[in-house]
Amino acid sequence: MAELKRTLGYWTILALAIGSIMGSGMFFGAAIGAGYSGNASIISWVILSFVAVYIGACFGELTSMFPKAGGVYEFAKQTYGRFSSFIIAWTAWIVGNLTSALLIVAAIEYLIPNPELKTLKMIICVGVVLFLNFVAFIGIEASAAMLVMFAALAITVILSLVIPGFFHINMENFSPFFLDGISPIFVTMFFIAECFFGWESATYLAEETKDPKKIIPKALIIGTVIVALMSISIAVVSLGVVPWKILITSSAPLSLVSSKIFGVKIIKIIGPVIFFVLIGSAAGGIVTMPRLVLALARDKLFLSQFGNIHPRFKTPYKAIIFQTVISLIIFAMAFGKYKILLSLLLPLGMIMYIFIILSVPILRAKNPDYERSFKVPFAKIGPILVVLFIVGLIVAWLFTEPNAWSLLRLGFSFIAISIPLYLLVELYYDPKMITSSNDILAHLTLLTEKISIPVKVRKEILTLLGDIKGKTVLEYGCSIGTITPYLATAIGPEGKIYGTNHSKNEIKIARKRVDNLAWLSDERIHAYFHTIHDEEHTNRIHPSIKYVDAAVSVGMMSYVQDIKKVLGELNQIMPDQGKICFVDYGDFFHILPNVEWLARNETIENIFRECGFSVRVLRKKGLFWNYIYIYGMKSEEQVPFI
Repeated sequence: MAELKRTLGYWTILALAIGSIMGSGMFFGAAIGAGYSGNASIISWVILSFVAVYIGACFGELTSMFPKAGGVYEFAKQTYGRFSSFIIAWTAWIVGNLTSALLIVAAIEYLIPNPELKTLKMIICVGVVLFLNFVAFIGIEASAAMLVMFAALAITVILSLVIPGFFHINMENFSPFFLDGISPIFVTMFFIAECFFGWESATYLAEETKDPKKIIPKALIIGTVIVALMSISIAVVSLGVVPWKILITSSAPLSLVSSKIFGVKIIKIIGPVIFFVLIGSAAGGIVTMPRLVLALARDKLFLSQFGNIHPRFKTPYKAIIFQTVISLIIFAMAFGKYKILLSLLLPLGMIMYIFIILSVPILRAKNPDYERSFKVPFAKIGPILVVLFIVGLIVAWLFTEPNAWSLLRLGFSFIAISIPLYLLVELYYDPKMITSSNDILAHLTLLTEKISIPVKVRKEILTLLGDIKGKTVLEYGCSIGTITPYLATAIGPEGKIYGTNHSKNEIKIARKRVDNLAWLSDERIHAYFHTIHDEEHTNRIHPSIKYVDAAVSVGMMSYVQDIKKVLGELNQIMPDQGKICFVDYGDFFHILPNVEWLARNETIENIFRECGFSVRVLRKKGLFWNYIYIYGMKSEEQVPFI
């Protein structure tokens, strides 16, 4: 199986860190901050810079401990466990998508400030999303070159504005410095905090970095310091060159500042340049976020197909394709809504960072001897103080900003979606969860069986099995006995059925259905039905079953933990040319795939062939999903089927 390549060095990771951390706040933050606290917003930038460097150091220590592609997910998994780590990873994924959308929305405002050209803006933005994802798809080397180029452009633009800008500062613009005391400074810090979001992006590339335990912590800290210095400089120059009351009225504040320094003609140049810089920041998230999906897929917290690595490009290509689709959807929903996006992003991002920062002292207590090639100073008290600081910012925002509570509830609703998703994923992979849910939903399954296994499918199964009169048949995963009466009638009184299942309640229903069949008959005309409740059902054929002539299963294969082991055990209790017919579901709602090995007919046939069965695979369309029929016989040689 293809794996990620370790090709990235220090300069690439530093470029990614700078680009990812340097959000739209670098170019809009001076005006947004001034809108809340005027010139005193400079204090907000300074305080926030020190906090940001410390947070970068916290990420550095965690990465030195767990240099995995999952980044924040890996940190949370080691600290909080499976369920909490999924919630945090989901939040990180939402934050990453919102950040990319925010940056692209901000970028297009600098390129095309005219609000009437919405269609043109949309076309350009969609093209940008597709291009960046294409670069991410074709390889990390191309992505790395792009990230370095964008980071170099960003630093060049900032320095070319800041250095001459210091010579155009009018000190009178800083008077008065304070407007309404110091309380607005905290609200300002909340809204400009996005300028320092993005440490997680570098951590996602840990498995593609040559020496991640040393390179990533160093790059995160130095990258944060560089962004902090540039942000403070931009804020000082912007407020010194343009009075804050004028600055806050501009939709592209740096273009206004540039026109004051270099003249009006520079606007035609500075707008497109800043557009590319912001797109470069968005590129960092677009390149790295599929690695988060990859890590979740590896741990069976997402569809396993998204864990595939492209054999040629060595990238998580299915995760990238998925990410492309989601990015376009979120972007379409968020287009032209910068302030709403920012207000949604900030509390979610801060909540995520709170849990990641707290991982440092928790892991120091849980795993004090774990190797840490980098250690953040004051690890016991520092993260707690930073968390209290972040909580204070959120509280200040909630009690001063109109609609803050509504936006926070909306943000929490995005997180809440992850809970049913987690349960669905666990149902998909976890045998214990499967058993529990089947027990609870047994009677609901009875009500919906005509949809899940229509009569047509039941009859096709009997046709494919052929003559089973008087035979002993294993119904592997008899569920509520949907096809059991059909089998019992076809087998007749001289045969028997072994019905195995992991759910006690489902077996009770199946048993009752066959008993009713007997009760309705004057004489016995159906097979004997032996039920076996097996708590290890998804891992084996029950050892009490010593012989069967044929085997049938519906909807069970995707739950089996080791399909080759189960097929091998089945082979041992069947005679040569013993018939099998397995049916499962594919493409749920014609969108969601089943487990990976059921995706291709050739793969299925090869697995069964290895286990001593010659089979043919048919796929037939259903109303809500497709049906996968696997039928054949035990045979040492490949037998042709019609």
